[in-house]
Amino acid sequence: MKHGPVRDKPRDQPGVSRRDGTGRPPRTLPYSIVRADSRSRERVVRQAMEVLSLGKHHEKATKLIRKGATIMGLEAGLGEALRTDYYLLREEFTQAQLDYLERTRRFVHEEVLPVINGYWERAEFPWPLVRKLGAAGLVGDGIEGYGCPEMDPLSAGLVTMELNRGDGSLGTFLGVQAGLAMRSIAMLGSAEQKQRWLPDLARVDKLGAFALTEPDHGSDSVALETTARREGDSYVIDGQKKWIGNGTVADVIVVWARDTADRQVKGFLVEKGTPGYHARLIEGKGSLRAVWQAAIDLDGVRVPAMNRLPGAESFRDTAAVLASTRATCAWAALGHAVAGFDAALTYTGRRTQFGHPLAGFQLVQDRLVKMLAKVTAMQLYCRRLADLALVGRVEPTLAGLAKSHNTTAAREVLAEARDLLGGNGILLDFHVIRHMADIEAIHTFEGTATIQNLIVGRDITGLSAFSPGA
Repeated sequence: MKHGPVRDKPRDQPGVSRRDGTGRPPRTLPYSIVRADSRSRERVVRQAMEVLSLGKHHEKATKLIRKGATIMGLEAGLGEALRTDYYLLREEFTQAQLDYLERTRRFVHEEVLPVINGYWERAEFPWPLVRKLGAAGLVGDGIEGYGCPEMDPLSAGLVTMELNRGDGSLGTFLGVQAGLAMRSIAMLGSAEQKQRWLPDLARVDKLGAFALTEPDHGSDSVALETTARREGDSYVIDGQKKWIGNGTVADVIVVWARDTADRQVKGFLVEKGTPGYHARLIEGKGSLRAVWQAAIDLDGVRVPAMNRLPGAESFRDTAAVLASTRATCAWAALGHAVAGFDAALTYTGRRTQFGHPLAGFQLVQDRLVKMLAKVTAMQLYCRRLADLALVGRVEPTLAGLAKSHNTTAAREVLAEARDLLGGNGILLDFHVIRHMADIEAIHTFEGTATIQNLIVGRDITGLSAFSPGA
């Protein structure tokens, strides 16, 4: 049975969890409020919201909400947002930024949550959802012009966060489509390449992919072995790639290969149907099951010289694209962590054991607060990254530190959330296990936490630990 979208509180109320005598509303909603499947629950929830709107009788409101949860079941609306914002960061958002946040949240509540568990369990690509994502004007990652929706770095981050709060597979699709494929073309492509591909990619009329990782080169992708040799007005590409998101379905693939003439890494646009391009779906994944990755063989793939990205002259240019996507990973991890925290807070308030809600026990509150502290730190990392991106100051080390911190913290938050949900925590209907599985991939791709730490370590010590003794 489908549940409708959360009805967020008015914007002048920053959030919810408690009233502290300061006149401010509470900062996180203790229980998710969703459209009811029965008149009885509608009545109970309406009464609870009326009580909350008065800014008092919070205990009475929570009792009413708990009664509504009993009518619906423990899992009802468990994936819905609680607007967790303990340090009131949302108060600084512009109207445009709030609009992106709320538009993405509506998309998640109305389109994603009712169906995503089925796609994930079947390992099925959610074609209807990715098409709707483009129609909703959420694909672009802050790229200017060429039909991309206008958004600043904070808005782009909020879109990524909210989409991943709903589902990591869709969030990863957005990261590949906009953050990698589109951004490579936007940063390094010619005017003709941008005009040809970016508008269709932004509408998701066409799909893009980014082929860098190889079977033998993941963390050390700078050592990639795929080659491109010039033959007249064409380049001929040979090699292998692995873990390439959208690689089996993309209309255009940004392939990174080493030019045999100068041994520098360069980028090439390989179009769907090009002879010699063979992509196989990677099966058996336990993470990001609703987005497809490919193992690719490039056997004499001939592309016109005009398909080379003119701005890609070395791996340094590739790394510039990756620096922005590592910041995106930090936002994605935040979305997963918020999903886990919100679910745990909601569930422990609803679930009664030994005659009391779990949230009323000291040990549970201690764990919830520690989870909230990690989520808040992650929010502050992301907020600062957005400020730095606005003035072009996101260095690879800064993005790397944020990714390392946030993906590590998200794993910890989700492990706690899974445990707090007990046996129900392994059921897809309760959502947490899907996020717990998906964060493993985000923790790994775009450079593992260990690799990011080595990059930052080199920066602060002046010594490289990648090749000790070299």
